[in-house]
Amino acid sequence: MRIGELSERTNTPRRMLRYYEEQGLIAAERTANGYRSYDERFVDRVAQIRGLLDAGLPTRIIRQILPCLDKPRTIHFPDATPEMLSTLETELARMQARVECLQRNRDAIAEYLEAVRPRAEA
Repeated sequence: MRIGELSERTNTPRRMLRYYEEQGLIAAERTANGYRSYDERFVDRVAQIRGLLDAGLPTRIIRQILPCLDKPRTIHFPDATPEMLSTLETELARMQARVECLQRNRDAIAEYLEAVRPRAEA
């Protein structure tokens, strides 16, 4: 698929897709006329990248962990640095805190709906 279709399907600006390519996060083949052509698997890959960026991970770390997100999951880091491990541990803790906050908010909204639905239906 061309960059426009990938952009549309992932709701990611073309400029950002080019940046991901520059950072080595995705790779495009070039057609005879020089257009970028992306494999179908990059639809999911772009979603993964965006999620990791939203979680606060820098692209240099994302580039290293992306192979671990493929299936089958083969995890090996011959060049894992203490800095990278520390960054990942920090981000994991931050993500866990966000998950817990989202769960609390979900539960509060569910309780609220349970309380107001009977009155609204009456």
